[in-house]
Amino acid sequence: MGLEPVLNDIKEASKDEVSKIQQEADEEATRILDEARQKAKKIKGDRLLKAEEDIDNMRRQELSSAKLDVKRIILNVKKEMPDEVFDKALESLSHLSPEKNEEYLKTILDKQAENGTKVYSNKESEPIVKKLTSLEYAGNIDCVGGVIIEDEDGKVRLDYTYESILKEVNERSLKEISDILFG
Repeated sequence: MGLEPVLNDIKEASKDEVSKIQQEADEEATRILDEARQKAKKIKGDRLLKAEEDIDNMRRQELSSAKLDVKRIILNVKKEMPDEVFDKALESLSHLSPEKNEEYLKTILDKQAENGTKVYSNKESEPIVKKLTSLEYAGNIDCVGGVIIEDEDGKVRLDYTYESILKEVNERSLKEISDILFG
């Protein structure tokens, strides 16, 4: 037997061994790539899930913040509206017809004149007040309308100006007004 056939046998065995190693290497490479793809897919899925959770949390925070803003706006409106109603009512009282003003002053003076000896009013109402009561006219005051009645020594002052009456009615009726305006 010559050297040549032995060499051929070694070459064949080597080729088979190389082929086998190559196949094992290909299988190992495929397995590693599959594992890497699976890991990448899991990482991608985890990151997507995390991103969705972050988006959901941000959405909830924004919604909560928006609800707080709406509540704050509504609260401000609830505070402002009664003030606006008060201001408009006072404005209406400042533009009363002379007949209505005289009617209101007569009602006040008829009910309260016995509680004092002096009376004050605004400049516009002075002639009407003097006509409606026997109380001493003590001077003008800065008000929309109405009167202030004072006892002889000035210790007791009863404020029946339209502003004071409206303020008292407003304070007593604030809850009812809010219920009507805001339900």
